[in-house]
Amino acid sequence: MASLKDIKRQVGAVQKTKQITRAMNMVAASKFKSAQSKMENFRPYAGKFMDVLNSVAQRVESAAHPLLAVREPKKIRVICMTSDRGLCGGFNTNLIKATERFMRDKSKDGKDIALISVGRKGRDYFRKKANIVSQKVDMLNKFDMTLASEIGDEAILPFIKAEYDELYLIYNQFVNVSIQKPTVVRLFPLPSVGQESDGDADARADYAYEPSGEILLQKLLPMYVHVLVYRALLETSAGENGARMAAMDNATNNCEDLIRSLTLKMNKARQAAITAELMDIVGGTEALSKG
Repeated sequence: MASLKDIKRQVGAVQKTKQITRAMNMVAASKFKSAQSKMENFRPYAGKFMDVLNSVAQRVESAAHPLLAVREPKKIRVICMTSDRGLCGGFNTNLIKATERFMRDKSKDGKDIALISVGRKGRDYFRKKANIVSQKVDMLNKFDMTLASEIGDEAILPFIKAEYDELYLIYNQFVNVSIQKPTVVRLFPLPSVGQESDGDADARADYAYEPSGEILLQKLLPMYVHVLVYRALLETSAGENGARMAAMDNATNNCEDLIRSLTLKMNKARQAAITAELMDIVGGTEALSKG
């Protein structure tokens, strides 16, 4: 059985850990509110942007813009979006598993797969397991559309040069604080090219626009990549801080449970020590009385 001094030392260590996890929970909660607000404000814009782009793309020939090219998918690139830091539960683990599963399914057909890694955790995991052609780390703490434009531009030019045939984006879609859903989105070729939209009446609306659809696509298609990447960044930021907030809350509760358990153990050890001392005193007293 551990000594009373050792148990006291353990209680002190757990109490310090509890202070750290509680502080991290408060910091994550503060960041989460800001990230969630940005994400929720941007979602309607991204949705309407896709409606308009799909409407324009369905009314032009696929040869109207290089980004509309549809080729046999022999080479694929994947933008994998994880966080830069850990201590956020299964946020990164679930996404990495989803990415591995996607890459494994695609590679069964002999496709060549390259990775664009956004976030340190994904980069560190896939460093020796995949072909990483580009990486962005230590940029998710504070970012804006500039980062999304950089990531998108690095993917657009190689596609135009036919260096690869399909582009996918894998990120955690924010559902709530406890749930972040790994999501796979195909960016290139545009999913709606040559297809009729399956959406509601508004999604199928024939928008009036000037100038021609071909000229509009010259501007909209690069923006399309930037918008979806930026949305994924916002979802990742909100999901990461939400997951960290939940993880640190669970860690704090576990510390409290452990402190209660150690305190009970410490009290038992103290009582055992007192009982042993009393037995020694009683034994000594009896010995003296018999003497």
